[in-house]
Amino acid sequence: MNGKELEQLLEDVARGATTVTEAAARLHHLPYEDIGFACIDHHRALRKGFPEVIFGQGKTADQVLAILDRMTDRENVVLVTRLDPQKAQRVLARYPEASYDDAARMLVWHRQAPSIVGPGTILVLAAGTSDLGVAREAALTAEAMGNRVETLIDVGVAGIHRLLAHRERIQTAGVLVVVAGMEGALPSVVAGMVARPVIAVPTSVGYGTSFGGLTPLLAMLNSCSSNVAVVNIDNGFGAGYMAAVINRPLTSP
Repeated sequence: MNGKELEQLLEDVARGATTVTEAAARLHHLPYEDIGFACIDHHRALRKGFPEVIFGQGKTADQVLAILDRMTDRENVVLVTRLDPQKAQRVLARYPEASYDDAARMLVWHRQAPSIVGPGTILVLAAGTSDLGVAREAALTAEAMGNRVETLIDVGVAGIHRLLAHRERIQTAGVLVVVAGMEGALPSVVAGMVARPVIAVPTSVGYGTSFGGLTPLLAMLNSCSSNVAVVNIDNGFGAGYMAAVINRPLTSP
């Protein structure tokens, strides 16, 4: 339940369209709901403007479905991240209206398509095609949170002309999410071109001395471009979420 839905419920009670008993029933599990193996934070959309996100990795398909069943009764949109294809098929069998992205390993369910609330465009750039999964995770997250999202794929520094060909799109974006593995140089280059926030996402893509993404992580943390902030290795979800928060109107939660 988000802020607008709560206001509508209170207005319905005030004008007699909903009884106090009915309203109390809807609010019964508002703080959280304990289902034994999980405590679902139904208050999060009201508190933060977006519902709790289900982290699929490490959960069984039955656990994901049990949480999803409780959330779809109360929310307009639910994301399931790091969900492998086999579990996704189980979920889609019950929720055929949901969509699953193989590259991002993300499932998106929504009651209706989210309204665009972010004033600017979020641009997601992937240095290489191998970074596409993390980039897709960022893009889908930002889209689900009500943003216009565009993507540029395979624009890494090994062929800098590919990046410069999109200079106008890069310079007009409101927030940029830059995903890169290997040596992790792309966020510094992009940030040097714009006056906007750049969220850098290191990926675990690379050869031996990449150390599973540690090399690009340290490179991004040591960026000489002052408008760069860095999330954890392969954390496309966190980058997309933060980009959406930055792009959120000041009047929103």
